[in-house]
Amino acid sequence: MTPEGADAYCSAIRAGDRKAVARAITLLESTRADHAELGQSVLEALVPYTGAGVRVGITGPPGVGKSTFIESLGLHLIEQGCRVAVLAVDPSSPVTGGSILGDKTRMERLAQREEAFIRPSPSSGSLGGVAQRTRESMLVVEAAGYDVVLVETVGIGQSEVTVASMVDFFCVLLQPGAGDGLQGIKKGVLELADALVVTKADGDQRTLAERTRIDHEQALALLRPVSPHWRPRVLAVSALDGEGVADVWGTVQEHRQVLEAAGELEERRRRQAQAWLQALVEEGLARAFRTHPEVARRIEAVEAEVLARKITPAAAARALLRAFLGDGAASG
Repeated sequence: MTPEGADAYCSAIRAGDRKAVARAITLLESTRADHAELGQSVLEALVPYTGAGVRVGITGPPGVGKSTFIESLGLHLIEQGCRVAVLAVDPSSPVTGGSILGDKTRMERLAQREEAFIRPSPSSGSLGGVAQRTRESMLVVEAAGYDVVLVETVGIGQSEVTVASMVDFFCVLLQPGAGDGLQGIKKGVLELADALVVTKADGDQRTLAERTRIDHEQALALLRPVSPHWRPRVLAVSALDGEGVADVWGTVQEHRQVLEAAGELEERRRRQAQAWLQALVEEGLARAFRTHPEVARRIEAVEAEVLARKITPAAAARALLRAFLGDGAASG
């Protein structure tokens, strides 16, 4: 499509057109070169209108109730006058490559609200189940005027680290009873969290949820916090009746005020943007290397020599890099 097509997308997105937002994200996720190029043109035009949203990452083990919690939080935010975008990263189907979970069926009440936008994105096999284009999708929904962006991860592998690197506030959900020896959650994830939230704090599990909350509060006291200006909180909620959900949002707001006053929020976003740039450069270089004609021609033979112990892996790497960069390069 022409640049005029990008302009039309931008105008519709800036006007809050949910269909235009969805189509722009589809372009960004597309493997078709022309679609991806148009998507990048749209994104570049939208960049000046991004950054105003509150970015919240939410993770937790399967079965912890992430979707129920997110729906309850989203509805609360709408009641407070906010527009809410949910970027929920699904596991990819090994057959179709598409999303398995179907977030709109998991968050039916929230999906029916005009003030909400829900986007399930297949992870396409990327590290930890986090979609490659989630960061770009975040910018699109911010440009469309969504005040809060909730990024949900499947809660496996290294996905928590990836989500924490793209949000302002990182929230980890816990099951009641997950506190015995803290086996229910990895220490590394505890260290990333700005808040821990024990779910299902209602009915017969209310007492167990409070015990879990206290256990993790004590555990956090032993860890060095991510920010020198913020001590992570541990809360308990019942997403079914909404109890405690307002406290979670209040904690997000307090965290934002504290970090803004210290100048840390802006610095955190600068570091995230810098890391994103470096990751994209490395990804581009790796792709260019793999598709370079001379590398493609030589790599099979070089690998065979390594396996036959005729040359070392280091010598093989230097040979392939010389093929990629030119004979005068890769001498180190």
